[in-house]
Order: sequence, then structure tokens, then C-alpha cells
Amino acid sequence: MIEVENLKKSYGLIEALRGISFSVGAGEIVGLLGPNGAGKSTTIKILTGYMHPDEGSVQINGLDVLVNPQEVQAQIGYLAENTPLYPELSVQAYLKLMADLRGIPANQQVPLISEAIHATGLADYRTRLISQLSKGLRQRVGLAQAILHKPKLLILDEPTVGLDPTQIVEIRNLIKRLSQHSTILFSSHILPEVEAVCDRVIVIINGEVKADARLDELSATANTILVLQETAESVETQLSALEAVEGVEVFQTRDGFPAYRITSEADIAPLIYDTAKTNNWALRELRRDVLTLESVFNRLATAS
Repeated sequence: MIEVENLKKSYGLIEALRGISFSVGAGEIVGLLGPNGAGKSTTIKILTGYMHPDEGSVQINGLDVLVNPQEVQAQIGYLAENTPLYPELSVQAYLKLMADLRGIPANQQVPLISEAIHATGLADYRTRLISQLSKGLRQRVGLAQAILHKPKLLILDEPTVGLDPTQIVEIRNLIKRLSQHSTILFSSHILPEVEAVCDRVIVIINGEVKADARLDELSATANTILVLQETAESVETQLSALEAVEGVEVFQTRDGFPAYRITSEADIAPLIYDTAKTNNWALRELRRDVLTLESVFNRLATAS
């Protein structure tokens, strides 16, 4: 659905994008991550045809964005971080205006508007002026216009900003339903949201792609967590002496049990188990360590 090749963009002496490349397949939900100023907004503007790159190419569903911008835009639904709305219009009137601007035939507008309103939970507010809505409800109006024409590609920039916990869960479920017929590019600073919704993440830092992988691949590690029922002597020393162990971190679990994070490039869980058994350590838990998206993101940002 998306093919990006060697995309470069500069603002004067500032290099916003330094030759990024990535692809997104049909039906994927992909998170676009990066700190402020990383190049996410520039990437989105180029993908949606609102900005030309200095170098590189972008194809959306087989169409060149630079050559066929209007055809590409017709296939995209876009929710900006600060969605431009018309406060003097009602929800229904605003969506009617968006349908007209998108060239949706009049005989198709009523069912499409009704479907978008119900999908975003706006049925009770369809006649309410947008100026009278809360920030969360206005966000849902923006999402309704983005999905109005059932786009093949949906680009969401901070879609859950201003929503309460219940609404966030509803939007998560809606995004997952939309992925049945739309490819979704999801940009957010809220990392738990990305973990809850996305299959894969692309991390952009300083205008470069620093990671592009499925969430389970990013979180995978060969490190091992050992949790004991009670404190034992010389545990750290004996673990550090094992072959292939690079380091041992001592900590406590939330419920107060002694724990050890053993760093290694190889899976040495069987060796750790044998060591615990030989020394009669009261084993409570032995498992592979899993990194959170936040820890992976912070590591990449720090390394850059």
C-alpha cells in the first residue's frame, strides 16, 4: 500500500529527512514513532501530497504521489493532530460538507455519513454545533470525516488526544475494525496506545529510520529473568561466572521477591535452571526478559 524510497527533505540547513525508506502492506496497522522534530510530520505531509520531497519517491496503492496527488488523496483518510473543524456547523452539516468536497455522489452521502457517525459514537450529537462539543468529541468528529469515504489508507496523527479512557478503548476497537478494509498508519507519542493497536512500528529519529519491525520482534531479547522465593547466598557471583553471561542486575519484584536480570546474547535459561537446582535455590520464576516499547524507544533515542 505504501512504498517510500530514499526520501529526503530539508528546510534550509536543517535536514528533516535523510533518505528514509520503508513499505507498508495492505491491511497492516503500523505505528510511526519518533520524538519531536524527528521527521514524522514531514513524512506524513509528503505521503498525503501536501509537500514535495527534495529527493526520493512515494507510491500509494501503486500511484506516484508526486505525479497523481489528487488520485492518491482520494484514497486517503487523514486525521491531523489538530483537526481543522468548522465550529459554526453541526456535526451532520460538517460531514455533509466533507462529503461534497470529496465528490461523493448525493445518493451515497446519507448512508456513509450515518455509518461514520455511528462508528465514532456521535449519534447523540449529530445536530449539535461543533463549537458546543468537548475536545474529545471534536476529535471523534475529525475521525468521522477521515473514514467517511471508506479510504484504502487511513493516516491518524495522535487520534486519542483528549479522549477519556472509555473513549480510547472505543477508538482502539474502531481502528482494529477499520483495518479489515483499510491500511492504517498511526502516529502517536503515547507508546502504550501504539502497543495496544499496532502490529508493527517504524521509529524515525533525526530524519532516519532507526527501527522497522513487528512489536514482538522489537521486544524480543535473549536476556533472562530469575526470581527466587527467598534470598540465597552468592547468587549474583555464581550467575556472573556462567559462560556467555555479560552482566547481572539485582532488583526486587513488585511483591518483594529477590530477582536477577541476566544479560546474554544467547538463550542460557537451561544453564541458569541447572545452576539454581544444583544450589537448591528456591526458584519462583524463570523467564525470557521482554522489553517494553518505551524502553526500546528510549534506547534508540539515547543512542542517536
